[in-house]
Amino acid sequence: MSAEATNPATPVPAVSGVQRKRGRARLDLRRLGRAALLGSGTRDRLPDAIGHVAEAHRNHYPDADLEPLRRAYVLAESSHRGQTRKSGEPYITHPLAVTLILAQLGAEITTLTASLLHDTVEDTDVTLDQVRAEFGDDVCYLVDGVTKLEKVDYGAAAEPETFRKMLVATGNDVRVMSIKLADRLHNMRTLGVMRPEKQARIAKVTRDVLIPLAERLGVQALKTELEDLVFAILHPEDCAQVKAMIAANAESEGDPLGDIAGEVRGVLREAGITAEVLIRPRHSVSVHRVHRKRGDLRASDFGRLLVLVNEDADCYGVLGELHTCFTPVVSEFKDFIAVPKFNLYQSLHTAVTRSDGEVAEVLIRTHQMHQVAEAGVVTLHNPYAPPSEEPSDRADDERVDPTRPGWLSRLLDWQQAAPDPDTFWSTLREDLAQDREIAVFRPDGGTLGLPAGASCVDAAYAQYGEDAHACIGARVNGRLATLSTVLRDGDTVQLLMSQDPTSGPSRDWLDHARTPAARIAIRRWLTTHPAPAPAAVTPTSSTQRPPQQTPAVVPKPEDSAALRPAAANAVVDREGASVRLAGCCTPVPPDDVTAFAVRGGVVTVHRVGCPAVERMKEVGRPEIGVRWGDTAECRVTLIAESFGRAHLLADLTEAIALEGVAIISATVEPPTQQRVRHTYTLQLPDAAHLPGLMRAMREVPGVYDVSRAQHPAAAAH
Repeated sequence: MSAEATNPATPVPAVSGVQRKRGRARLDLRRLGRAALLGSGTRDRLPDAIGHVAEAHRNHYPDADLEPLRRAYVLAESSHRGQTRKSGEPYITHPLAVTLILAQLGAEITTLTASLLHDTVEDTDVTLDQVRAEFGDDVCYLVDGVTKLEKVDYGAAAEPETFRKMLVATGNDVRVMSIKLADRLHNMRTLGVMRPEKQARIAKVTRDVLIPLAERLGVQALKTELEDLVFAILHPEDCAQVKAMIAANAESEGDPLGDIAGEVRGVLREAGITAEVLIRPRHSVSVHRVHRKRGDLRASDFGRLLVLVNEDADCYGVLGELHTCFTPVVSEFKDFIAVPKFNLYQSLHTAVTRSDGEVAEVLIRTHQMHQVAEAGVVTLHNPYAPPSEEPSDRADDERVDPTRPGWLSRLLDWQQAAPDPDTFWSTLREDLAQDREIAVFRPDGGTLGLPAGASCVDAAYAQYGEDAHACIGARVNGRLATLSTVLRDGDTVQLLMSQDPTSGPSRDWLDHARTPAARIAIRRWLTTHPAPAPAAVTPTSSTQRPPQQTPAVVPKPEDSAALRPAAANAVVDREGASVRLAGCCTPVPPDDVTAFAVRGGVVTVHRVGCPAVERMKEVGRPEIGVRWGDTAECRVTLIAESFGRAHLLADLTEAIALEGVAIISATVEPPTQQRVRHTYTLQLPDAAHLPGLMRAMREVPGVYDVSRAQHPAAAAH
């Protein structure tokens, strides 16, 4: 475990043997090697070699039955006997070290048993059937999950396919990945015996795959130490500089963080809040990040305060006292209790400033939250998993895992579609590099977990899988949005689907897709549906104008007598005047209307809400009284906005015709951002038909709005 995760006052189980300076218990490999060579103990007592593990485990489970652990050690020691590591120690020291790491984090007996046996099937003559017969299905499943695939069978694909296998196994039991993470941590601790190029290769895989997995599973204790070990291998000069900075700070006079910790203890004591106030040193990578962000570091930048309390409400009580007695740094406040991170992490983060200008970052959480923050899914004491309906002491209950994380479900979905190991390997690294998750809501109240930066395209494939090929648009927080719209945490997304079975994604969708599941599905569809070769298009050969063509132009009403709106049913208070319905707002009965005299003795009739009315009034033109006469027939211009799809214009035309309305002219503009705008000038047999007509047009799949035309350019007369 890391320095940050194992502050001496942090509740980490004490183990026999010499403690490291930072509080991390390390195995004495030579001592364990000698114990291993002496063989196992008697049937009635534990072998000396696993005394460390037993003591650490009993700190979390005082009444644990350690018999499975004893039997697992006997099998592991006997099967690995004669094998040595590259460092020279007996091989049994490795599974012992891995098991101790998990025991210190609070893993239950099934995980520890499988951890002792995790290399037996891979490196010895022990078979999975033997493990199952001796220890049961759960232990067998875990051992199988972490067993590597043979290079003889898979060649260069062995490593990515092994990880694919582990991830699938993790989907059913997260303890598989717990064992793998502890296994990699011990291997990284002892990597110095490897050639430099092999060290670098293993460190890069650890950085790109294992560390993000540790973060997503909430195992901060393993993640932080892995980060430091990778940092030392891949960036030795930066690592040496950081260690020098930490050493210089340790030797400097004064301890401002310790002084602030003392003041915080006094404040909480006076407030009657029971709390532990600890100093958590930053680990090397954390110091490096702060140094790059802030430049020269203050003494208080080398650590943070950790306040541990008993109840959730006490967290907010502590926060209130700190913000009352110190000056809070508002920009540093984050509430991960009300809104936990996707890896179950909960804590209040704040920073306070003392009167002398010293700033201290503070983490506030309960003891239970702290256990989850450090060990994540390694421990089955998960306070956020739903409780079982009835308590039971059966070992089978240990198989109940914490709630399956959304990111893991998504990862398992797309990995099945990855066509080859190279694609899987590169996509996995890319997916894991997306280190923040957002939650968006569906209209039915459900949620979708997506990586930060995801778009509506990603939401569509997360919700509908390959049926998302038919998605034509979305409403985000009630407003229409293109599929390229980037979503934010807390958005509500309604996805609009086409009923056309031939609908499919365009190549542009790849530019907006952030999740591997979406990109893989889109590429597969594009591969199986190649674009047809371009062909000459004549005006009569297609009902949908290609995007590259100039849109058809409908003459303005005043430019052609044939297209002027009928005005016989509008009666104005000016005898002998020629009446025309304004093309800018196309009024029809029973709209509230007004009229103005324009050039040539013509009177134009406008809807009262038309923007042109205000302009007429501003220039001093007098209004002329107007009313609707008895003639029912009228002409109107409607604008239909839709998402582009095949046969849309034909479907709209059919819907209009079924309403008994004649189309005088139509314009289809080139699609922009997957949207298409249609403008229709229509002759209605009766104005009462208008609401039903507009409703029928809106019901055409892909159409999201139909409105009356407003043409400012046509309003000036």
